[in-house]
Amino acid sequence: MGMNRLKTMVLLAALTSLVLFLGQALGGRGGFIMALLFAGGMNFASYWWSDKIVLRMYNAQEVSETEAPELYRMIVDLVQRANMPMPRVYIIPEQTPNAFATGRNPENAAVAVTVGLMEMLTQRELAGVMAHELAHVRNRDTLIMTVSASLAGAIGYLAQMAIFTGGLFASRSEDDDGPNPLVAILGMVIASIAAPMIQMAISRSREFIADETGARLTGDPMALADALRKIEGWSQRIPMQSGSPATAHLFIINPFSGGGLASLFSTHPSTQARISRLEQMVRQ
Repeated sequence: MGMNRLKTMVLLAALTSLVLFLGQALGGRGGFIMALLFAGGMNFASYWWSDKIVLRMYNAQEVSETEAPELYRMIVDLVQRANMPMPRVYIIPEQTPNAFATGRNPENAAVAVTVGLMEMLTQRELAGVMAHELAHVRNRDTLIMTVSASLAGAIGYLAQMAIFTGGLFASRSEDDDGPNPLVAILGMVIASIAAPMIQMAISRSREFIADETGARLTGDPMALADALRKIEGWSQRIPMQSGSPATAHLFIINPFSGGGLASLFSTHPSTQARISRLEQMVRQ
């Protein structure tokens, strides 16, 4: 887990460096500040209201202990073990097996599971999935992904500003010591490609951390490993009917993956890599 935490910090630092580079090379100080304000504002709104938006997007219905007693009591047991506040519990009317957690902090969190997940997994496997989702809440992954999205968004905005306003050449004429425009163009192209790659790498590192945290919470790493095998297999047979690929990073396994996407741009590590790490936990 320590290595994945270090990896997250290094990747966030890399995104920050790209923003600083593009801000100086493309937009000058004014463009740099504008990009950060724009991206920060968009992601501030996302941070505060994205949980309501995504739950509505998937037609998720909040349930009480009376309506879903086994699921509810399972989550109560897990949050007590983790010493966490109880999240709101939702059920998504989809047959594909999957789950996600959302919310800006542990005090305002929600976990959602599909009908298919509850039907296809054993109670042991379902507990492994729920522990993984609660680990995302406990590790404040929503905040980390919001920060990375803000930085990546700032990079994209700076690149667009350079293209549509001529910011590259304006900054060159205002500052004779500024970067060569051709070098800045090359940097813009590289940064625009690198930013989403880094953002996805951060997402993958958080999945590994949530796997390990959740497995330690249940004390049964193979329950999550078995669940991941089933979810991946059934997700390919029963696609998600609602929602958007933009929310893929929320789910325990990407429900929109077509299988041909380059791994560098994937929101999740390969299922086999995740299972291998869980098996390693058992051996240790």
